[in-house]
Amino acid sequence: MKHIFALFFLVLFSSQIEAQNVRVYDEYSTLEKEILSDKNTIYVVNFWATWCAPCVKELPHFEKLNSENKSVKVVLISLDFKNQYETKLLPFLKKKNIQSEVVLLTDKDYNTWLPIVDKEWSGSIPATLIIKNGKKVFAERIFSSDQELNEFVTKNIN
Repeated sequence: MKHIFALFFLVLFSSQIEAQNVRVYDEYSTLEKEILSDKNTIYVVNFWATWCAPCVKELPHFEKLNSENKSVKVVLISLDFKNQYETKLLPFLKKKNIQSEVVLLTDKDYNTWLPIVDKEWSGSIPATLIIKNGKKVFAERIFSSDQELNEFVTKNIN
């Protein structure tokens, strides 16, 4: 009976447990080293936040890319507030059933890390970065459809 209860509990709360695996980074440089440094991986990185309506609107396009294009690794970098990690970010990810890798970046030293992502980035979101073989392609824009995102990714990884 104990094992049945444990199994029931695990299944019931598995999505919450999964969502709690969101890693928090206080410095972009550490995130870059730990998450975006494999030279054999093509990364599609989306900078977003739960409070950004255009970001939330385009998330399904990144989710679809993540599930359908196994040649890239989608990483969603949340710029939400650290004090809302448990109250807003994790519940949002669970509610939306986000399957892509999500990390929370709380680095407020924007003048240091924004130019590392792209020298022209104003800091507005959503923004997308493709990294392939150490080369970067950056887009400070909203993707309105799966097709639009797929075309951008395909053009820049081939």
